[in-house]
Amino acid sequence: MDLRLCDLIRLAHVELGNFKIHFAKHPKFPPLAAYLDGTFKEWQEYQTRKNFPCDHVVSLIALDAPRWLFAGVWKIEGAERKTDGTKSWWGYSTTEVTGLEHLAGRVIVRYGKLFRAPYLLGKKFGDQLTIAEILPEKMTLAEFPGFSSVLLSFAQLKRIVTQGTASWRGALKSVAGVYLLTDTLNGKHYVGSAYGIEGIWGRWAGYVASQHGGNVELKALVAEVGLERVTHFQFSILEICDVMEPKEKVLTRESHWKNALKSRGFGYNSN
Repeated sequence: MDLRLCDLIRLAHVELGNFKIHFAKHPKFPPLAAYLDGTFKEWQEYQTRKNFPCDHVVSLIALDAPRWLFAGVWKIEGAERKTDGTKSWWGYSTTEVTGLEHLAGRVIVRYGKLFRAPYLLGKKFGDQLTIAEILPEKMTLAEFPGFSSVLLSFAQLKRIVTQGTASWRGALKSVAGVYLLTDTLNGKHYVGSAYGIEGIWGRWAGYVASQHGGNVELKALVAEVGLERVTHFQFSILEICDVMEPKEKVLTRESHWKNALKSRGFGYNSN
């Protein structure tokens, strides 16, 4: 007999009551990316309809059919109709149920979902969720992919810096270089450089701490629009060099990239 997800939940002494199963999947805003960024709670709380008229939600994130990642059980605290003048949605208030920390992000569920509805009644379908695999550790951001493949959202960078992810910290601390920030809302660029013993790691950790890295135009942008704007910035690396290179050489390469990308006239570089 196959082990079922609801059996594991009950073993943790969690009573689901009236619950729904959320099969989280979206082509434009992937829930797995939100989970790895640490923002799945906010992702799930935004609903176009009042989809959670229940006590709890069992959250499953699409992997590769028919496999789903268990992302926890969430208690529904309330819901509020919201609007910004052009669209409206339901904003939920949820709390992750404790006692399941050892399972969330590790349990892979097998369920051959053959229909479009992403919200199913737990009482009817809950016992059909069988365990395909239990990972030895929680699914996390991938290991450092190589300097030419670095492409991080601010949420991902924050998670990496906050957790001190070893492969990323080791790689980024080992090099100086020139990096690129891209505002994904308008396409504007900011070219920056990092030098000294902390390398790119130290510079990027500064963005996590301050939200703007001390850059004049980025500080002005955050002051005008708010801290939320920084969540739309993407981080990548243009060029690396030895951390022992003279500061002047790194700044020369930074200037080259500012000229190449026209980030002074059309971006966020003021000098």
